[in-house]
Amino acid sequence: MRALVAVKAGEPTDVLRLESRPVPTPKTGQALIRVKATPIHASDLHVLRGRYGISPTFPAVGGGLECVGRVAALGPDTEAPTVGERVVVAAVPAVPGPPVACTWQEYLVADTQRLLPVPDHLSDSSACQLAVNPLTALLLVTRELDVQPGEWLLQTAAGSTVGQLVIQLSRHLGIRTINVVRRRAAVEEIKALGGDEVICTEDEDLVQRVAETAGPDGVLKAADCVAGPVGAQVSQALAPGGLLVVYGALSTHRQTDPAALTIPLQARSVIYETKRIRGFWLNRWFGTASPERALHALARVRGLVADEVLSIPQGQPFPLEHFIEAVALAEAPAHGTKPLFVIEDGRDEDGK
Repeated sequence: MRALVAVKAGEPTDVLRLESRPVPTPKTGQALIRVKATPIHASDLHVLRGRYGISPTFPAVGGGLECVGRVAALGPDTEAPTVGERVVVAAVPAVPGPPVACTWQEYLVADTQRLLPVPDHLSDSSACQLAVNPLTALLLVTRELDVQPGEWLLQTAAGSTVGQLVIQLSRHLGIRTINVVRRRAAVEEIKALGGDEVICTEDEDLVQRVAETAGPDGVLKAADCVAGPVGAQVSQALAPGGLLVVYGALSTHRQTDPAALTIPLQARSVIYETKRIRGFWLNRWFGTASPERALHALARVRGLVADEVLSIPQGQPFPLEHFIEAVALAEAPAHGTKPLFVIEDGRDEDGK
């Protein structure tokens, strides 16, 4: 089979190679999956650069997190799912937890507890993106922040995939959103998605606008994936006793020095107003959630997407051999389209 392999840590276009590798063999409790489509996430590229929360042993197959495909074979004494069934592979590495197979390859082996059947009417583009961004949005809103109907939710990077999904989910649940963007051109797009209020940091004061919208005390619940000065402003906009969940650091996208990944918080605000700031990382959630709980959450996401409550933006397909172009699109500012590696049929299920 073909696989995209990183020979060492570094810039993805410099270290990735398209190689031929043996088709893996599933063990008991595992399935061999013929991969059909898998996305390129920013975190995939951060892993290759050596600036993520986990690091593989190189050389290593690139990618990870999620894909859609069909069951090609089952391990010994493994009865389900059935051969030929279409499934999503939740390949997010659990922390702590054993290693999982990465997805930028034609075949991979996965534990059956990480497989979610998906109906054929759900497109490959939507199915291969179920297990990361929609799940993150669901967990942020309903578990990490426990936002209730009628409450305000403040979020940064509202135009990102997760941000758009948070808006859609909040609208469905009756939650009001205050959405932060950095470009004036994005304001109308966010309003069209259903965002109640939009703040543009290009020409507006975030703290002042939150106070004008939600009242002088601010909001009780916020999600941030920008960090840096914007994350600090979000913490200032919190009401006393409010909670900020930080799940990304887009403002330091190319930063490799861990000491530079900061949010300059005001100590007085944290101490005297008892504000809470904590992190969320999907990998660690998978490390603490039981397989049953994880599949239940994924099934809920599948239902929300199938019922068109959540709409995942259509990805742009690339064959594995065009990985340089695919990575370039993933890195392009405000690209709005997630690149997908799409592996066309044309070999039999033995990989020949």
